[in-house]
Amino acid sequence: MDLIAQIKQNARRQPQTIVLPESYDDRMLLAADQITSEGLARIVLLGDPEALRGRAAAIGADLGGVTLLAPAASPRLQDYVDELVALRKHKGLAADAACKHLLAFDQLYFAAMMVRKGDADGAVAGAFNSTGDVLRAALQVVGTADGIRTVSSVMLMVTPNQTLGENGTLLFADCVVNPRPDAQALAEIAVTTARSCRSLLGVEARVALLSFSTMGSASHEEVDRVRQALDIARRLAPDVLIDGEMQLDAAIVPHVAGQKAPDSPVAGRANTLIFPDLNAGNIGYKLTERIAGAKVAGLMVQGLAKPVNDMSRGCSVEDIVSTVAMTAVQAQG
Repeated sequence: MDLIAQIKQNARRQPQTIVLPESYDDRMLLAADQITSEGLARIVLLGDPEALRGRAAAIGADLGGVTLLAPAASPRLQDYVDELVALRKHKGLAADAACKHLLAFDQLYFAAMMVRKGDADGAVAGAFNSTGDVLRAALQVVGTADGIRTVSSVMLMVTPNQTLGENGTLLFADCVVNPRPDAQALAEIAVTTARSCRSLLGVEARVALLSFSTMGSASHEEVDRVRQALDIARRLAPDVLIDGEMQLDAAIVPHVAGQKAPDSPVAGRANTLIFPDLNAGNIGYKLTERIAGAKVAGLMVQGLAKPVNDMSRGCSVEDIVSTVAMTAVQAQG
């Protein structure tokens, strides 16, 4: 069974309610149909129900099993307004009218509030809106997880080499969000990615903090930052198997690990790779994809109190379906 099929199977075991705010994109309507028919999640589409049914009929999408909800007509709107006023009053957003307008007409904010209040278990957007817009609503409304200040991304990379990572699957972080995380942020990325590994793959993470140095082979302030992150991460999550600093080959190649880091419980068998900055992460995943023939099986946002995931605006319907399945599994765990 391939990784996405496994994630879909896990999603079906404990169905979650996932809200899709971008109902004005036909791909979301088609995905809602497929998700429902596959039993992956209970879907809520935000928008005018009559208009959505008409558009769905025009493109051949069956929304019979989908909940259609117009934010402006929702009986929960005033409760959401009160919550947003309380959340954002320190930022000057104190007017009830301003909050009501935002929640009634910006479906990203309404979806985020559904997640915050427990009326949905997660949200997926980004097919139409930018990453900045999706994450802004999520950060302002859902907020970060307890003890975590850093929101980051994790990529599931499936390689042809079954000896790597977890049967060929590796988690890469952070390849999208944080340009140069400080030691605290890097530690938080490591801890949240370990949680993602456990949630998505059902196995314990073996986390390697990557560097151009392995266990003191080089001296530099950038190496010091990674070492500091290791100390912080171990304090944040003493139950997580995490080690560093180490070069990539020491992290994933057993015979290299035996030479460079023989006493490490992670080296040579890491399934979770934490890059020191966005340059390394972005270049690393694209090299792995283009040269090593790996596939990006999914991209997930982590570090939020509850799941809100972002899509590429070039995503396919199947990409949306897979991301909803991952969001559902993330919500379960």
